[in-house]
Amino acid sequence: MTRTALITGGTGSFGKTMLLHLLDRGYEKVRIFSRDEEKQHALRTQLADERVEYYIGDIRDRSRIASAMRGIDHVFHAAALKQVPSCEFFPMEAMRTNVAGSENVMEGAIEAGVSKCVLLSTDKAVFPINAMGMSKALMEKLVSAKARLHPDCRTTFSVVRYGNVMGSRGSVIPLFIDLILDGKPLTVTDLKMTRFLLPLPYTVALVDHAFEYGMQGDTFVRKAPAASMEVLAQAMIELFNSNVGIKIIGERHGEKLFETLASAAEILRSEDMGSYIRIPVDTRSINYSLYFNKGHEASSAVDDYHSHNTEQLDIEATKKLLLTLPSIQEGLTRAGIEAVR
Repeated sequence: MTRTALITGGTGSFGKTMLLHLLDRGYEKVRIFSRDEEKQHALRTQLADERVEYYIGDIRDRSRIASAMRGIDHVFHAAALKQVPSCEFFPMEAMRTNVAGSENVMEGAIEAGVSKCVLLSTDKAVFPINAMGMSKALMEKLVSAKARLHPDCRTTFSVVRYGNVMGSRGSVIPLFIDLILDGKPLTVTDLKMTRFLLPLPYTVALVDHAFEYGMQGDTFVRKAPAASMEVLAQAMIELFNSNVGIKIIGERHGEKLFETLASAAEILRSEDMGSYIRIPVDTRSINYSLYFNKGHEASSAVDDYHSHNTEQLDIEATKKLLLTLPSIQEGLTRAGIEAVR
């Protein structure tokens, strides 16, 4: 059976990993859709694989993404503005890409008869306090609205929600590596701040899970351990045999103390699937009186799922997880240190 796929934002950390995964699974054609011709050229040169097609374009351009969808079976939507500070200063740009652009992707998928479309979201969409999270929360609402209004749509839309990916471009771990190698202290906004620790392959596994089990409008979360920024920074310092120390710089615009992957209200109607949580779409109509009987008695006993109340890793466990990252191995090599896995 011939299978074709399109990855929006395909030259990013997730996109490149997902591309290799799809090629390994036997996809006969994978289209990379992104704005950055330099990154596309680098990826084309590196892979030299005839199964990969490269489309320059912006998801804000509805006609362009529609043309890229032709002949595609599966879509993985990763294109987004992801940096919290930049979205805070330019919120309309976040709206144009993360909301309007995502609507273009979904409409293009429907028009092209795509069978499945998985959209990547973020912990910041839960109780959003910054423009990036608000725009991603609206993207999720678009998916829910389509699931309610068009339950029999040929294209099945599902969402995956995860926090910062360990070692991805623009994340804290590459920053820490550079600071250590430059002999500078590690900059931390708050030592008590916690973050889920999710390696990149786990995000691909999460997308695979959503792709296989997702029903119209589902949201999926991958369970993961977390660590405080103090533990993460100290683990990095010890791995690199460094004495650079830690410098507290205070919160940045729109930053959260901890990451929340699912609210208590979502947990109440969710399905525990072992390593994953499935949150089905709320299919009630706008006439709520048809559905309301009484409040959920157990709601007060259920907590949100966040990085403060998940499994907390100590320094040694964090070091062990860090050593699985290619970026850490490369950094240790640059530092002249032989890593022990």
